[in-house]
Amino acid sequence: MPISFFKKRSQGNNAEMTFIDHLEALRWHIMRSLIAIMIGAILMFIYIDWIFDYIISAPLQKDFITYTGLCRFSTWIGAGDKLCLPPPNNAELQAITFGSQFMTSITIAFVGGFVVAFPYIFWELWRFIKPALTPKELKSTRGAIFFVSVFFFLGVAFGYFLLAPFTFSFLLNYTIGTKHILVSKPTLGDYLENLLDIIIGSALAFQLPVISYVLTRIGLITPRFLKTYRKYAYVAILVVAAVITPSPDWMSQMIVFIPLAMLYEFSIFISNRIFKRMEEKEKNWK
Repeated sequence: MPISFFKKRSQGNNAEMTFIDHLEALRWHIMRSLIAIMIGAILMFIYIDWIFDYIISAPLQKDFITYTGLCRFSTWIGAGDKLCLPPPNNAELQAITFGSQFMTSITIAFVGGFVVAFPYIFWELWRFIKPALTPKELKSTRGAIFFVSVFFFLGVAFGYFLLAPFTFSFLLNYTIGTKHILVSKPTLGDYLENLLDIIIGSALAFQLPVISYVLTRIGLITPRFLKTYRKYAYVAILVVAAVITPSPDWMSQMIVFIPLAMLYEFSIFISNRIFKRMEEKEKNWK
């Protein structure tokens, strides 16, 4: 990498970079991010048996923390077993192709590497975008890496510990007919695809408050705008809930919709706080 590249990047907004310079900078940010994912993937692959037994397949086990925790909570509040979530009935996965188990291991390793390395990946993205931001935009995005990472992992936890168990419990316990001649044996790839869709979809959906904060600080949205289009946002959230949840039942979709709706209201609260602070600063400046 040429020395002039370092000089241009170190000078920040005061230096003009050519299109090739930007591509070169982006290439190295992507390369470092891929290296971080590779390191995480290698570690995941080394311990793939433990990860599959105690993380990936855990939502199918009867002793999963969500199933036992809900039952304990139901008993603690005096509701008996009314809040207990029945674990998946006779959950067995099947591999129907020669390489399915190996390819599943590779997928788990790389997705796990991405999740673990996400804060670093976003930091690399931030380093690429930062020189192009104005001082006002830089001030408004202070702490972005921390908050984006926190809400990302909150979304992962929500999808894994709450949405996934409800989804798989409903789908695997649902039956057609009364003679019980049908047996559900989902494939390994089908289960993993649904699990990853739930987790990654929830992680991305939980970025709503951060996006609201940044856009309000920049001046692209206002609390009034968010309140005005609240009903349209709720419709969009319902669509997102339908996409994230692989099961068609209304209960799973409500489990996604309610937290996302609460996040939207929280985004309005954040936008309102930031907007008032900005108005006070403008008044004091005048």
